[in-house]
Amino acid sequence: MADENKSNHTEEVEHVKCLIIGSGPAGYTAAIYAARADMSPVMYQGLQPGGQLTITNDVENYPGYPDGINGPEMMIDFQKQAERFGTDVRFGMVTKVDFTGPVHKVWVDDKKEITADSVIISTGASAKWLGLESEQRLNGFGVSACAVCDGFFYKGQDVAIVGAGDTAAEEATYLSKLCNKVFMLVRRDEFRASNIMQQRVLEAPNIEVMYNTEAKEVLGDKAVEGVRVFNNQSGEEQTLDITGFFVAIGHKPNTDIFKGWLDMDEVGYLKVQAGTSKTKIPGVFASGDAADKVYRQAVTAAGTGCMAALDAERYLTEIGKH
Repeated sequence: MADENKSNHTEEVEHVKCLIIGSGPAGYTAAIYAARADMSPVMYQGLQPGGQLTITNDVENYPGYPDGINGPEMMIDFQKQAERFGTDVRFGMVTKVDFTGPVHKVWVDDKKEITADSVIISTGASAKWLGLESEQRLNGFGVSACAVCDGFFYKGQDVAIVGAGDTAAEEATYLSKLCNKVFMLVRRDEFRASNIMQQRVLEAPNIEVMYNTEAKEVLGDKAVEGVRVFNNQSGEEQTLDITGFFVAIGHKPNTDIFKGWLDMDEVGYLKVQAGTSKTKIPGVFASGDAADKVYRQAVTAAGTGCMAALDAERYLTEIGKH
């Protein structure tokens, strides 16, 4: 162990002009803009190269793909475009940062140290799941954590959505405009959503709110065919015939390593100056779902990735490093 530590400490520190932490639409778009501006960006892809879109089968709402595209394929396209202009895309995960000085320090996989003149954060967010084996097995085959992304595929069909907050209410209302029937599974005997969002759900004629109800198993072999639910008040179980199962119990931004360095809200979303990607630390910029709890779409993430690269370029010019 001592020898291993010794070798880690003697490893040469690498310096880069622009470091991008995380991939996905925000990171790759930032890389495309940064590379074309001769900022020699280095990207570490993180735990899930390509981000949440790698678990999305069909993307039909991103401009430029008239026939739709498979999520993982789309991210391969993004990566190829970033690499075409010279982005150095690497496997690895940033595990620690130090933003005390004008040159920012990060550590990759707890060992390699990198210093950077500018840092673009695009670490994304992860959907919270119920923890069911069947939910994970059928993820992308009828199970989804984004009604706005996938609701269209269930037009005229019966679906279920789990959740009780504003996001769940909003997504249930969205689904009600597309689907024949929406079962809304609420674990307690009341909503957590705001009054106005509750009202919209209760006024929708095709949303059936099932209070005190939990999903026990998503049914189906290769696609969702139903869900077995349990009423935790009466103890009764029943099966709902559905083809789509949506989980809307929240997202967790992947920002834990920035705690104590950057301002964030109570959930962990990074705070930026309005209309920019600037964090409170000069030279550190945030983009994509790590800083967006409202829209969380591929196209908006890409837009903020562009903003981050442009903001970073201006910053580097101001400090005389570009």
